[in-house]
Amino acid sequence: MKNSFEVIVVGAGSMGMSAGYYLARRGVRTLMIDSYDPPHENGSHHGEPRLIRHAYSGGKSYINLALDADRLWRELEDTSGQKLLARSGVLNMADRSIGKFIPRLPGCAEAGVQVEMLDAAEVHRRYAGITLPESYEAMYEPNAGYLYSEQCIAAYRRLALAEGAMLLPYNPVQHIQADGAGVRVRTRAGEFSADQLIITAGAWFKHLEPFVTLPIRAVRKTVGWFRTEPHFYDAGNFPGFTLETQEGGYYGFPNINGAGIKIGRHDGGLPWSPGEQVAPFGHLEEDEGDLRRTLSAFLPQSAGELLQSAVCKYELTPDEHFIIDRHPFYANVLLAGGFSGHGFKFASAVGSLLADLVQQVPTTVDLSTFSLSRFNHIKS
Repeated sequence: MKNSFEVIVVGAGSMGMSAGYYLARRGVRTLMIDSYDPPHENGSHHGEPRLIRHAYSGGKSYINLALDADRLWRELEDTSGQKLLARSGVLNMADRSIGKFIPRLPGCAEAGVQVEMLDAAEVHRRYAGITLPESYEAMYEPNAGYLYSEQCIAAYRRLALAEGAMLLPYNPVQHIQADGAGVRVRTRAGEFSADQLIITAGAWFKHLEPFVTLPIRAVRKTVGWFRTEPHFYDAGNFPGFTLETQEGGYYGFPNINGAGIKIGRHDGGLPWSPGEQVAPFGHLEEDEGDLRRTLSAFLPQSAGELLQSAVCKYELTPDEHFIIDRHPFYANVLLAGGFSGHGFKFASAVGSLLADLVQQVPTTVDLSTFSLSRFNHIKS
């Protein structure tokens, strides 16, 4: 393998593999380095699928980025010849006292995102398997759905390599050195140089300190697949969903090909640091208990036998918004992280955006929302 490139990408997971593809497609000599062999089970992209929705809180930056990501996922489907996105619709449900949906409606109307507000009775009429208290409301997104995350990563990988990108798996980064002239990255396979560097290390950013120190904490998260009563929750008839309760926030997916209904909890989780052993599913009572109790309360015909489980990692910023910015000391080093459990849907757009930033292509994305400087008051 040659040692000199135009761009090195450290972390070839969701964002990194996407960036590697878009760079290689533009003729940029690109090396992607990963500690494992993506797609793999040591990041945040395994255990398909992942929701894609557009009626986002957090302002226009997120809505526009979600719409751009959707366009790029469809383009990836066409290019790869694979089915990667299912338009199941997404039903967002919440206790009215939490007030999640009404503030989103003006931004959705401005961006042309179709949504429909439903009360608890209407939700049950459409989906007999859902039982909501009268105090709940819902916002339905008919054009949303879910992505087959591991297949998305595999498609980007195959196409990136076909475009000339190089991938160095099973090689944790040992040292990074940068200056205005370029960067050097050392792994056990040797030292590699480039003009520019992109770091998309996910939950592993702490491993790269002191070269880069970000206000990101890694958290162990669990998901489970549960046996359902026939027909109530089958893909094709049942949407993806989010559920905000006074006890916590959840997300889930229909029963796809008999795998069972998938559900995970967005908040909470067990702190984790790179290098530590990740506790297996079932280590804590709430691993299964929280998920089962929520299904029993709101989707009661889905709280059957636990068919499958998985453990993944969140990489959380203090405000749960992303970091997409340049290194505070090295302008030729781009940082993308802190995707906080809701980032996968944006991976296509973030990868394309990183390629734009490398090539200094003008972008319509408001990067101030994702600036690292917003955390200047926080001591890492």
